[in-house]
Amino acid sequence: MLTPELVSRLRPAFDDDRDADTFLLRLERYGPELADNLRAVYGERADALLPELLEVMLHAYHARPADLRRLDEARLLRPDWLQAPDMVGYVAYADRFAGTLKGVGEKVGYLQDLGVKYLHLMPLLRPRDGENDGGYAVADYRAVREDLGSIDDLSALARDLRGKGISLVLDLVLNHVAEEHEWAVRARAGEAGYRDYFYVYPDREQPDAFEQTLPEVFPDFAPGNFTWDEALGGWVWTTFNRYQWDVNWSNPAVFREYLDIILTLANRGVEVFRLDAIAFLWKRLGTDCQNQPEVHHLTHALRAATRVVAPAVAFKAEAIVAPGDLIHYLGSRDHHGRVSDMAYHNSLMVQMWSALASRDVRLLSAALAAFPPKPTNTTWGSYVRCHDDIGWAVSDEDAARVGLSGPEHRRFLSDFYSGDFAGSFARGLVFQHNLQTGDRRISGTAASLAGLEQALESGDPARVDDALGRLLLLHTLMLGFGGVPLLYMGDELALLNDYAFADTPEHAPDNRWVHRPRMDWALAKAIQDDPTLPAARMNAGLRHLLAVRRRTPHLHASIESHPLPSPDPCVLLLRREHPLGVMVQVYNFSEHQIQFPAYVLRDQLGDGARDLLSDSHFHLTRPTLTLAPFRALWLVGAEA
Repeated sequence: MLTPELVSRLRPAFDDDRDADTFLLRLERYGPELADNLRAVYGERADALLPELLEVMLHAYHARPADLRRLDEARLLRPDWLQAPDMVGYVAYADRFAGTLKGVGEKVGYLQDLGVKYLHLMPLLRPRDGENDGGYAVADYRAVREDLGSIDDLSALARDLRGKGISLVLDLVLNHVAEEHEWAVRARAGEAGYRDYFYVYPDREQPDAFEQTLPEVFPDFAPGNFTWDEALGGWVWTTFNRYQWDVNWSNPAVFREYLDIILTLANRGVEVFRLDAIAFLWKRLGTDCQNQPEVHHLTHALRAATRVVAPAVAFKAEAIVAPGDLIHYLGSRDHHGRVSDMAYHNSLMVQMWSALASRDVRLLSAALAAFPPKPTNTTWGSYVRCHDDIGWAVSDEDAARVGLSGPEHRRFLSDFYSGDFAGSFARGLVFQHNLQTGDRRISGTAASLAGLEQALESGDPARVDDALGRLLLLHTLMLGFGGVPLLYMGDELALLNDYAFADTPEHAPDNRWVHRPRMDWALAKAIQDDPTLPAARMNAGLRHLLAVRRRTPHLHASIESHPLPSPDPCVLLLRREHPLGVMVQVYNFSEHQIQFPAYVLRDQLGDGARDLLSDSHFHLTRPTLTLAPFRALWLVGAEA
């Protein structure tokens, strides 16, 4: 497909020999990956698609600003930029953080002071009016929400962030568009080419056949996976909501459109794309239409084409799937390390909350041990909370390994975090209760789920101490596990549930808005004057953890954390094998003081160890170590 003749015809498209050499050398490197993966998906149709893609790529390459070209060269020289221990992410809604994109620019100093180098602004490309799935129903990929500013404001913000060493991260919704999107409007108007951008069926025969094996994402307010559209005269595929039309990736024109969108936004300064709903891209009868092999070919091809034009750009897979499926989004076999550069470690998040409720780390340890190794050039996105609900993705197999019933444990977690379990410290809301399966997902901020809301209401200082201990323990594990730690806006201030979400009509049906509070800038200022505030204590503890992480090479993301057998069910042990030496992390998931056998650590580290978090030394020849409630240790050899 990429014949010498085709490549030679490209050189006249350049005015500068150096530009030509750069583009053609990258095409020589990534072109075969692009062509092979296109052919795997589209067969002979790939032959006609490739010249169209090269035209898109050449246009974007010529339009790429000089400072972004320089960033491309810098990233090629430092391909592990996302893996460094000083890489810390921050996730926020632009309007809830600072009102507008210009407002975000005015708060960059706050992010710098926190040590942020990666800023993920939640969906801000122009959505449909009214109900829009939190911004994930995109009506125009080339414009931003009018209340936030303009697309030029986005470019200016990206440039400002880049100058301060912060990478801009945006969501790219790949599976669907809003029914108001130009493609859908033109499909409704009768343009056959755009009708083929979607899955449209004249009757229920095919939809009913697919429904036999399709799950429902939002069974409460969006049951089923197909919606009748009168103007189309057919049933259109709508996995998420009736107003979100799934795009047809089996049509090569759709691939061309999304590559153009990616490169256009990359030239606006977007450095990382969160590939939203990526697991759903390919439809196959008789399956759940998730995690199909074509998804990985498509992502691999998109990444290869993007690397030719903008190698500074990285992909992050939003694939909330089982561990055995998740690893393929980072790449396995022929795709090894060549699909997405980063993926969310949803299992770590779920298992941390599970261990916190049960005071038992055995399930957490077993789940981590079952994870296949990731490619060394990729990284996890680790997090305590995010904008979404918590679905209890505890597999029956993992539960059985530690003698638990999967359904019973998931029921316990739903009861516990909704506050229905006796003795629970949590204040969460049930989201999407599926009466058929019993599945109940949970909404709530990290602080409210960890007990701070209840503790403050009780007025008991000891309960406040415990709640903050839980929050800091979770963040310590997130920061120590490896990958890019993603701080969710407001967690650095221990913000509580925002029940006022119900007063906004478009938010009221979706209680996930309870954990999407507006940034409390008054509180952020108050903690500077009163260090005894819970927010101040949380902030100070987190800043200390971040400072230690930045100077700890053992936390480079090419190294993985492996669980070690622990003689105490309340204590999690993780081992990291770095060229500078072994690191062992210790986490007490209980509110009790524990006498932990020292021999376990002596076998890993020798007779002495240094805790990087407290800068204290331990003599491991003694019988036990005393672990205070919710204590964490990052141990290296005494000589390190």
